[in-house]
Amino acid sequence: MRLSTFSDYCLRVLMYLGERGDRLSTVAEIAQAHAISEHHLTKVVHQLGRAGYVETLRGKGGGMRLAQAPAQIVLGAVLRQTETDFALVECFGSDSQCYMDGACQLQAVLGEALTAMFAVLDGRTLADLMPRPAGTPQTLAFVRRPVAGQD
Repeated sequence: MRLSTFSDYCLRVLMYLGERGDRLSTVAEIAQAHAISEHHLTKVVHQLGRAGYVETLRGKGGGMRLAQAPAQIVLGAVLRQTETDFALVECFGSDSQCYMDGACQLQAVLGEALTAMFAVLDGRTLADLMPRPAGTPQTLAFVRRPVAGQD
């Protein structure tokens, strides 16, 4: 299983904003830091805002920040809202055409694995992804990179 690019970007935005606390950040700033399209990030931020994870402030001096404390943002909940398909194999779907349906144990085993994955993710929050200070404040090394097509 692989997370969608959309989910990956959602987690990156949340981590970036979590690192900055109450400081406002912009889509352009995050796009540059991760070398990804502002257009894609605008969609990501819109979805995160609708889900209640990000608050946006419009106008001059506007930007975005987390709407909740990192310890309140459960990773499993984020992924359930950002991923559209957890059908690991065809037989997970309601329109399965598998001729072994009912006799095969693959669906049960993969279902158990998916449940275990979400048990871990439901026990973790955005705060668990944030760097831990060890004597001195530590920050994520977001390196500013040029975005393709932008100068």
